[in-house]
This record gives sequence, structure tokens and C-alpha cells, in this order.
Amino acid sequence: MSAAADRELRAEVHVDAPPARVWEVLIDLRRMSDWSPELVRMVPLLPGGLRLGQQYLGVNRRGAVVWPTRNVVVGLDPGRVLAWETRSSGARWIWELAPTGSGTTVVHRRPVPRRLTRLSAVFATAFLGGSTGHADELEAGMRQTAERLRDAVPAAGD
Repeated sequence: MSAAADRELRAEVHVDAPPARVWEVLIDLRRMSDWSPELVRMVPLLPGGLRLGQQYLGVNRRGAVVWPTRNVVVGLDPGRVLAWETRSSGARWIWELAPTGSGTTVVHRRPVPRRLTRLSAVFATAFLGGSTGHADELEAGMRQTAERLRDAVPAAGD
């Protein structure tokens, strides 16, 4: 699977519930750490709840290595798109919801609009086994996160 560290990472799942129900679960960012194998916590840094421009402190962990990230919400289209940029790495994290005949397709993507930051490359090399290997782990973790989100959404009949 290894390719460039700044390639777009992607995971996709089908959820047996309408987009509005998936959205309700997705936007509770306090729960994101329940699904992600790397994220420990998302803490809002500004008052006002989830909105464009809202900033979050992300606390991540891989083994004994713990690090913070600063994230800014850059995309918010209720029921359809939630996106934030991680300023410390240069990555953008995007959740996209689309209705299907039997529920919702959820796509989780991580593009790098410009390039990964120098800080990110140095940190990944020193503590995470390298940027490319960490990208591979992130993509596997994104699949796990999307699957756990799917499992957290009540089914349409519930």
C-alpha cells in the first residue's frame, strides 16, 4: 500500500441509516476518540460550538508517543460535509455523507492540499517510523474509524 506520504488517504463505509442520523453522531466530536485508534481527545478552543473557524486541540497517541495538533473547521455543510485542517501537519480531514437507496455512504478522506509541513515530516521520522509508514497506518486507522462510526449510528429501524 505504501506510496507518497502526502497522497490522499481514503476510507468508505455504508451505514444503514439516513444521512441526518449519521450526521448527528458524526458532529459529536467528543466521541471521535471512541472511534479513532490514534486520537485521544478533541477539545474545542473557542466558544460557540461546531462552526466554521472553530478550533480544536487534538491529542493523539501512538504507543508511548503523545502529541497535540491544532485543527480548524474549514468545511461545514450540515448533513453532507464536515472538514478540518490540521495546521501542524498540513493535512485536511474530510467526512462526506451521501444518501443511498438503503442508507448513507460515508467517505472519510485526508488530502494534503499543499504539502505536509516540515514539522510533520521531522516528527514522523523521529517518533512514528517515517511519514510514508505513518500514512499507511493512518489510512488503516481511517477505515477503522469509519467502521466504528457506522457501528455507533442507530439503524434506521431503531
